[in-house]
Amino acid sequence: MTQFTTIDRRWEAVVANNPQADGAFFYAVKTTGIYCRPTCKSRMPKPCNVKFFATITEAETAGFRPCKRCQPNSESPQAEREQLIANICKTIETSEEQLSLNELAQMAGLSPYHFQRVFKQIVGVTPKDYAKGERAKRLRDRLQQDSSITTTLYAAGYESSSGFYAEANNILGMKPNEYKRGAMNQQIRFAVEMTNLGWVMVAGTEIGICAIALGDNPDELASEIHRRFPQAEFCDTDLTFQQWVADVVSMIEMPKRSLNLPLDIQGTAFQQQVWQLLRTIPVGSTLSYQQVATQIGKPKAVRAVASACAANKLAIAIPCHRVIGSNGSLSGYRWGVERKQALLELEKLENL
Repeated sequence: MTQFTTIDRRWEAVVANNPQADGAFFYAVKTTGIYCRPTCKSRMPKPCNVKFFATITEAETAGFRPCKRCQPNSESPQAEREQLIANICKTIETSEEQLSLNELAQMAGLSPYHFQRVFKQIVGVTPKDYAKGERAKRLRDRLQQDSSITTTLYAAGYESSSGFYAEANNILGMKPNEYKRGAMNQQIRFAVEMTNLGWVMVAGTEIGICAIALGDNPDELASEIHRRFPQAEFCDTDLTFQQWVADVVSMIEMPKRSLNLPLDIQGTAFQQQVWQLLRTIPVGSTLSYQQVATQIGKPKAVRAVASACAANKLAIAIPCHRVIGSNGSLSGYRWGVERKQALLELEKLENL
């Protein structure tokens, strides 16, 4: 919304019928006494006859009446679409079986083609990819609780064991039976070190670093990795891992140093797409959630981008602290907004 605060940007949005401007402001035409949405399909007025308002209350107080064509005093079509898709997402999340595109489209009252297009515009991924992400989440949540892997995979929504095992390593980062047993037989090394931002915990598998967490209490950070992998074999650190830890600490204290470490990343296809983009943001620079969504080719997926940032378990290595709100606010951060601010300030100083 903050991109439509100037007269020039608002006029550009009206000329382009920009759907992103719907709800950000309203425009009135002095010669007709009518106010409209930026997306109104009525004949384009002359710029000299246009007046902009932030709310419908301001427009009506100034003596303008609502357009009968675009109905600016009712809920916007975009808001209705977003609510519709939000309801469909809840249906996908709670459904015990995998719903087809036709079934979801029928629930939405749209054709399959139109539904898929609207869903991807708003959520950032297709209904199928969203369902796969939810299915993987259900699997991770239940795998250590159910009596068997077979019971879990079908309960999570997988239609066959072959389909599950084909993507299990990407979802879990290890074999399903190892994950079920709390990472039994999985060797994990971890260390907790003090930095100028507090304590940092670094953990790694044979593939690479699987967790980097920041905190104020070293015991809590150590407990966190044990809770995540309760049955893992926690090994003594070796020279290679000790160098990984040293590199992470150096990156925190001297942000300009490049961090070229092997990472053991588990996430959905969309999350990994977001995380890959975050790793390209230069030190001392930031992007808004909207800019990240636009750069990955999914400009409507702002909320999904924010969720992917919140799901990041590799602080610093995947620099989600460099993503801020469109209005410049720091928004949230898994390891504390104050720590996020400190990281950004440190990176700016490094660039001076």
